[in-house]
This record gives sequence, structure tokens and C-alpha cells, in this order.
Amino acid sequence: MSDEDRDLVLFDGPNRIARGSDAVVSSAFRAALSASAQPTLRVFDLESGRPVDLDLRTKTSDPVSPPRRGRPRLGVAAREVTLLPRHWDWLATQPGGASAALRRLVEQARKTGADADARRRRTDAAYGFMVEMAGDAPDFEEASRALFAGDRDRLIALIAPWPADIRAQILDLFDGEA
Repeated sequence: MSDEDRDLVLFDGPNRIARGSDAVVSSAFRAALSASAQPTLRVFDLESGRPVDLDLRTKTSDPVSPPRRGRPRLGVAAREVTLLPRHWDWLATQPGGASAALRRLVEQARKTGADADARRRRTDAAYGFMVEMAGDAPDFEEASRALFAGDRDRLIALIAPWPADIRAQILDLFDGEA
């Protein structure tokens, strides 16, 4: 995903002031800088819940790249995989060879574990945001436990005294509405 495709959120202290692409949040960031004497601006990537740095420089047109010669890139990445001999033996008997068998296994695992993976990513994003914005808030550790236990009601009760926009963002991330 390119920087322009990210879904970002901008906070000034505990207040959420913008959400959108890099361009939208950059514009709001510049406006907040000029509107406040001492802004405390923080930008978060909503996919990961982690803080990001914005490139506030003005964009220049990209130079045109010369056409490439040779075979087109297929998006295949060669990496090392370490397996036990019995695993290599089994892979050698599969139709299409080891690479094709591994690709099929990965696709099958992605389909069967998609819900659990999505829940884990949402929990990790909510936690990453919580650490940055509320790491010293009251009941942070208990709220973290409730978050990882998937106990939404307990999480809501524990973060109730926290600033409203921070609470809302944590729950948006947790629920997958970010």
C-alpha cells in the first residue's frame, strides 16, 4: 500500500481532528499547525494503530521512467524456508512441486484463519494506539487485559474516564470500524 492509500487519523492532544488519506490528514495537519500556538499533533495509521510521520513537503512531478526491457515482474518473491526433511519429502510428492504446494497451503490457511487474523490485527492496532495515547492513563493495564481477552464490556468500563475521542478511537479499532 502506498502512502497515499493509507487511512490515517490526526489527533491534537486527546482530540481527534481529522481522518483520511495522507493528503487529507497532511492538509489538516498544516491547518492545525497554523491555528494553534502549541499544537500536540500525532498521526496514526488506522491499519496498525501505530504513529506515522507525514511528509509535509510539497510534491513535485515524478520523472517518467524509461520502459523496462525483458520479462515483466510477476510479483514473486524468493525467500528462504527452513523445513524438516520429512516436510521436504512430502512437498516433493505434491503436484506442481514444493512452491505450488506451499502457495496452496498458504491460501488455504489464509481462508480458514481469516476471521481470527482480522481480530488479531484489530486488537493489535487498538493496543498500539492505546499505548501511544493512553499508556499512562488510569487502569491502562487492566484495559489492555480486557482488550486482549476480547471483553468489550469490561474494556468500555475501564476506559470510561479517558478522553472521549481516545475512547472512541480505541473502540473503532477494536470493532474494525476504524
